[in-house]
Amino acid sequence: MSKKSTTRKKRRTPFDPNVFLTTAAKGRVLSAYPKKQIIFAQGDAADSVHYIQSGKVKVTVVSSEGKEAVVAILGADQFFGEGCLIGQPKRLATAMAMTQCVTMQVEKHEIQRVLKDEAAFSHIFVSHILTRNARVEEDLVDQLFNSTEKRLARVLLLLANFGKEGRPEPVVAKISQETLADMIGTTRSRVSHFMNKFRQMGFISYNGHLEVHSSLLSVVLAEQSRSVTRGTAS
Repeated sequence: MSKKSTTRKKRRTPFDPNVFLTTAAKGRVLSAYPKKQIIFAQGDAADSVHYIQSGKVKVTVVSSEGKEAVVAILGADQFFGEGCLIGQPKRLATAMAMTQCVTMQVEKHEIQRVLKDEAAFSHIFVSHILTRNARVEEDLVDQLFNSTEKRLARVLLLLANFGKEGRPEPVVAKISQETLADMIGTTRSRVSHFMNKFRQMGFISYNGHLEVHSSLLSVVLAEQSRSVTRGTAS
C-alpha cells in the first residue's frame, strides 16, 4: 500500500437531515410530551428551535388583556420556535402538546451552524419557512374575505392534512369547538351550527374522533366559484 493511500484523509460521512432531526447529540435533545404539557411558554427565553417527530402541537398567544388566540396547530415534520433565529430574545407564543408528541429541540447555535454548513438541511428549513409564510398569507386572506363556513371548512381540511398525501386523514387530536372558533375568529355557536351542517351533509363524521372527508372541499371550491362570478360581473 502506498504512503499516499495510507495518509489519505477519511471521507466525511454524508450529512443526513433525517438522522440529524431524529437522533440526540450535543446541542440536540429528544423529548416526549404528554397531552396538554407546555413545551415552552410565552415569555420564556427563545434559545432553540423544535422539530415535531410525532403528534400535534398547539401554538397560542395571550394578549395583555388576557385574551387567548390560537395561532397555529402543527403536526409531524414541522418546525416551531424559529423566531430565535431572527433575534427574538423571548418566546412570543406558548406551545402546548395537543396529543402525546415527540420533538427534537435544537439549540440556537447548533441549528445556526447546520444552516450555514449543510445545504441539504438549509434547503429543508427554507422550504418550511416559505410554506409557513404562504400559509400565514392564506390565513389572512381567509380571515378578511371569506365566510365563516368557508373558514371552518378550510381549517378542518388543513387539520386533516388534505393535500399533503392527497387524501384527508382522521383528526386524531380532540379539537374543541372553542379552539376552532378561536382559529377562525368567530363564536362557538357559529362553529357548532356549521359542524352540524357538515355532518348532516356527510362532509365530516364522528366515530370516537373527528373524520374529515374530501367532499368538504366542495364548500371551499363553491365559494371560490361564487367569488369569481361576482368579480366578473362587476
